[in-house]
Amino acid sequence: MPLPKINTPTYELAIPSTGKKIRYRPFLVKEEKILIMALESEDIKQITDAIVEILSECILTKGVKVLELATFDIEFIFLNVRAKSVGEMIDVNVTCPDDGKTQVQMEIDIDSIKVQKDKKHSNLVKIDEKLSMKMKYPSIQQFVQNNFDIKDTGPDVDQSLTMITTCIEQIYTEEESWSAADSTNDELKEFVEQMNTKQFKEIEGFFTTMPKLSHTVKVKNPKTKVESEVVLEGLASFFS
Repeated sequence: MPLPKINTPTYELAIPSTGKKIRYRPFLVKEEKILIMALESEDIKQITDAIVEILSECILTKGVKVLELATFDIEFIFLNVRAKSVGEMIDVNVTCPDDGKTQVQMEIDIDSIKVQKDKKHSNLVKIDEKLSMKMKYPSIQQFVQNNFDIKDTGPDVDQSLTMITTCIEQIYTEEESWSAADSTNDELKEFVEQMNTKQFKEIEGFFTTMPKLSHTVKVKNPKTKVESEVVLEGLASFFS
């Protein structure tokens, strides 16, 4: 007689960038094993492939393409999928800002962790009176680098410049447009390097204001008795 099947609970959440509701399930033990083995390899491609495979399995709604999701969408979905595997509450270690070293363990309800959106944020960036750029959000590979402490094994180039060139979708004027997909990395890099400091900061503003996984907690230092507010940002903050 075959062994019984274990029922897996399903949940629903809205994708932050679109508001579209999706159904998902928690990680299974076999999927946790795949992720752990990938992390132990410290190979960014192996980790990326594992996360894409696992999230694709855990997201039950048809038509959701993990590779096309914004970085903050992936963080939010991964947080919920991972947290639902171990319970509604997650434990985090928060460093008290008044002394910068004392850590306090806190319990946070995952339903209270949201993607915060800056009203000033726009994916359209004006370079000068004629030129503008349309930006896209960082890839899942950048998500892996940001959250799993994995170093890029590619060329040793300036990270800020690399981030910008990989996130350019289109360069345009009122009369013409150039798709980044039709340009080489070297061409995009050369284009960005022509910018002055002010123009470069305008591009950086796209990244500093883009939506991010964020939650504010109040923490009291047990040594100094000082109470402070701490903002936790990014997926890595919730698995410390």
